[in-house]
Amino acid sequence: MQRTPWGTAQTRDLNMPSHLHFHPIDGESLAQSVVAQVTQAVAEDLGTGDISAGLIAPDTRATARVITRQAGVFCGAPWVNETLRQIDPSMQIEWAVDDGDRLKPNQVLFVLKGRARSLLSAERTLLNFIQLLSGTATRTAHYVALLEGTDTQLLDTRKTLPGLRIAQKYAVKCGGGSNHRIGLFDAFLLKENHIVAAGSIGLAVEAARAEFADKPVEVEVENLTELDEAMAAGADIALIDNFSLADTQTAVTVSRGKIVLEASGGITQDSIAEIARTGVDYISCGDLTKGVEPLDLSMRFLLD
Repeated sequence: MQRTPWGTAQTRDLNMPSHLHFHPIDGESLAQSVVAQVTQAVAEDLGTGDISAGLIAPDTRATARVITRQAGVFCGAPWVNETLRQIDPSMQIEWAVDDGDRLKPNQVLFVLKGRARSLLSAERTLLNFIQLLSGTATRTAHYVALLEGTDTQLLDTRKTLPGLRIAQKYAVKCGGGSNHRIGLFDAFLLKENHIVAAGSIGLAVEAARAEFADKPVEVEVENLTELDEAMAAGADIALIDNFSLADTQTAVTVSRGKIVLEASGGITQDSIAEIARTGVDYISCGDLTKGVEPLDLSMRFLLD
């Protein structure tokens, strides 16, 4: 059985009450998501049937090895297992890696044995999932390495591929990052338009507390004055959006012990380490999930 990253990642203690931490996806939600995502992927690929694989004699058996052509971090085992279950549960799989493992070029990830027709039909669906998710995990691991020597925690965002949010957030965990809120339902993030509609930062925070007192309240601020307003309103977290490095350092100094800081907006590989060295608690980065380059993987096929 493949291990999963839930509950195993090492995260920094920000000295906050537990309800202020962003909570990871639970195992049940992950399992349901995997089934739904694979069901859709299989349906769109197989349609009324694999006419190319249908040319192969039904009793022909084969072995297939899936390898990586480049270094990276592996992710996607639950999607592989579910793809095999849906297409042909008689197929056998021998795993050589776990989710979160570091990979070397030409390394074997797993070996499949079964009907040649089934292996051919499953190939593209399972490769699509693990190429994307391993690419996400690999990119995350790169960003995490850039934060080495700081106490800043790396967060993902909602900038995920439609329908694959839980999958990509799972991959972020495999790469050593942490999850921000899953969607619009599990934590408040009050942005400019929310604040305009509510009347002020203070009124927006007050309304959030009245509606769901147990959920974290985060306020996006665009300058130091708005940061002061967020602290005065009693927000839990301030998202300092596109702050200069100097203003970020000032924000850290004035907010310490009063509010948790999350830096966001235009975060790149070139800027993230310098921002982290200011002492911000979190850095969130949409590039982890929207700027992904799929890992180069290949299936090698042999008849038995």
